[in-house]
Amino acid sequence: MIYRPGRIFLSVPQMGGHEKNYVQKAIEDNWVTTAGPNLPGFEHDICQHTNARHAVALSSGTAAIHLALRLVGISAGDEVLCSTFTFVASANPILYLGASPVFIESEAETWNMCPDTLRSAVEDRLNQGKKPAAILLVHLYGMPAKLKEIMAVADEFGIPVIEDAAEALGSRYGGHQVGTFGRIGVFSFNGNKIITTSGGGAIITAEEDLANKAKFLSTQAKDPAPYYQHSEMGYNYRLSNISAGIGRGQMEMLEVRVKQRREIFNYYRNQLESIEGIEFVAEPKTSFANRWLTTILLPEGHKPESIRQALEDENIETRFLWKPMHLQPLFASNLYFGDGLSERLFNCGLCLPSSSSLQEEDLEKVVKNLKKLLEVV
Repeated sequence: MIYRPGRIFLSVPQMGGHEKNYVQKAIEDNWVTTAGPNLPGFEHDICQHTNARHAVALSSGTAAIHLALRLVGISAGDEVLCSTFTFVASANPILYLGASPVFIESEAETWNMCPDTLRSAVEDRLNQGKKPAAILLVHLYGMPAKLKEIMAVADEFGIPVIEDAAEALGSRYGGHQVGTFGRIGVFSFNGNKIITTSGGGAIITAEEDLANKAKFLSTQAKDPAPYYQHSEMGYNYRLSNISAGIGRGQMEMLEVRVKQRREIFNYYRNQLESIEGIEFVAEPKTSFANRWLTTILLPEGHKPESIRQALEDENIETRFLWKPMHLQPLFASNLYFGDGLSERLFNCGLCLPSSSSLQEEDLEKVVKNLKKLLEVV
């Protein structure tokens, strides 16, 4: 992230005002560790919003995915079916456990995991005598995946589902918060997300034993003894009470932030959709997207890098769509099922500034420069 005066950023934090009250109280009471009242308070707030039965606040979304994979039993040699069109943090934790990601292509409507390709991949792996140990699907840019169809495949073959909803807090499918359909859902509270704890994450689940195990593993897996005894490997993954205090103040503003992000998306769409060849991701009737980032597909003949650099010269930050995981050097030898859709999206897409704090003059500047670059008078 480049800091320059007057810069229009892609996605930055916005404080609501009450965060400092929770943080100040924690400091006054000396709860400046990975324990204290803000932690269960923040977890309660998450459950209240999502209607999840249990939440566990953790140090990052990546840590949350890592724990989720371990909680559903992933171990060395396993295969995990994973969305290819995503950030590397979705797939890296699979490697942490010595397992292998098998990448599944997107479908064109939501850009998320394609249910038909998922089924083909499951059947192929079964024919090879290798039953997938889990499905890790991503709700990309806050757009819910086709959960009905994906869960049907998972249920048919008895494969647990982890929902990477890192970008999708506040998004709903069929009226229910994404992350509540699989065995475990994951959120991120990184500084660029719709709400933040500066860095942090959480898992949600309907299963009390999984939540309890997550708390145990995230605090170094200390046995119930009067001294430090450890019978299995744990992690230092618990969120701090200070950060949880920030999260409590942020949760108070979540609905407002979702509304602001959706308004930003609607502004861009209304101003730009008349440009021939430009495309926005529509919202299916079953879904409500938080529109964490507004994304576009550029008209034919326009390259994302040339547009990105030209906007950068105007002090406007934009970003490529995610480079698919199956195209990353790290995963060059991993299996991939698909038709190349995500590669085509990567080659012609761009993320636009979407901070909830953007002012109308900021949006006007972005639109004006985009129209100029796309030769719209």
